[in-house]
Amino acid sequence: MAEHNRSRARIKRHLRVRKHVSGTPQRPRLSVFRSLSQIYAQVIDDSAGRTLAAASSIDRELREKMKGLKKTEQAKLVGQALAERAVRKGIKAVVFDRGGFKYSGRVKALADGAREGGLEF
Repeated sequence: MAEHNRSRARIKRHLRVRKHVSGTPQRPRLSVFRSLSQIYAQVIDDSAGRTLAAASSIDRELREKMKGLKKTEQAKLVGQALAERAVRKGIKAVVFDRGGFKYSGRVKALADGAREGGLEF
């Protein structure tokens, strides 16, 4: 029962944040989702409803690099890969949407990796 309430609370937090944070073509939204074992991130233009770039810990390109790494190190790699893909498409600045998760651990590692990769937020 406790897990159900925790996930519902995260969704409520995320909806509360989404009232104020939305991606534009000039500054899209970097959205993060974290499951128990994986992490996913995408850069979204909310006005068009389109995903511009995405990366996750299950990407074929990243899977080889992930072997033997801790989850926070994997998250940092995902952030760097996402930033590289976004910068290649001409996206330099984003708004960060942590998806109702705490800004610590894997979410922070992903954000740091994206900043290292050249995204500004």
